[in-house]
Amino acid sequence: MSEAPVISADTPAEAERSAGFVQSLERGLAVIRAFDAEHSRLTLSEVARRTGLTRAAARRFLLTLVEIGYVDADGRLFSLRPRVLELGYAYLSSISLPELCRVHLERLASRVDESVSVSVLDGTDVVYVARVASSRIMSVDLGVGARLPTYVTSMGRVMLAWLPPDQLEEHLGELRPLTRYTITDRDELVEELGKVRAQGWAMVDEELEEGLRSIAAPIRDRSGGVVAAVNMSTAARRGPAAAIIAEMLPHLLATAAAISADVAALR
Repeated sequence: MSEAPVISADTPAEAERSAGFVQSLERGLAVIRAFDAEHSRLTLSEVARRTGLTRAAARRFLLTLVEIGYVDADGRLFSLRPRVLELGYAYLSSISLPELCRVHLERLASRVDESVSVSVLDGTDVVYVARVASSRIMSVDLGVGARLPTYVTSMGRVMLAWLPPDQLEEHLGELRPLTRYTITDRDELVEELGKVRAQGWAMVDEELEEGLRSIAAPIRDRSGGVVAAVNMSTAARRGPAAAIIAEMLPHLLATAAAISADVAALR
């Protein structure tokens, strides 16, 4: 595998920068960007090399990021902490993602004739950032900004499934039974998340509300990381789970791929 390119903290010449340019902020963000899917744990020397910073400067930025909760230090190795998600969440929950998703969700809703949604992860909840509703099939009225527990929703399970194991616990919360079908055993849920990751999608069958079935797929950024999820919800009486999967899953996966492509293209 070829060595990743250096993420230089010294891009345009200082003479070309505005008077308000804050170089230390640029360098701190460069340190965060040094971590990616293939470089999730880095030493101080590796961070310095990937950012173009001196070891002394890289150390100061890493220790600051550790202190404010964005980076974790484990011996000689550093890694990003879940709090970094707040940076992405601030962007995803702005108008950009809902607008980007709207056309795709409307097209999906018309094809499957069901309610469809996009959500992001926030602590132990999923937060709805876009939704196109068809018939009312839930007792809870969901709209943009609505929150539901991660462990009992298809979108939540999709986003949990791709979390590093050491970050999973803080996004689960208390596993309370919401219906007689709700998975409340942690080991069983972790096993289910493994299946979700292996197959690339999640189904939650009457665990959030009896009579409600939902399927979700991941939305990825340009690095392949899962940044959100898209789902469709239907009444269990519409037919057997296998038939619903065969009929609707291809449309859902195509929509997730289309939204992911748009997210990856954003600058």
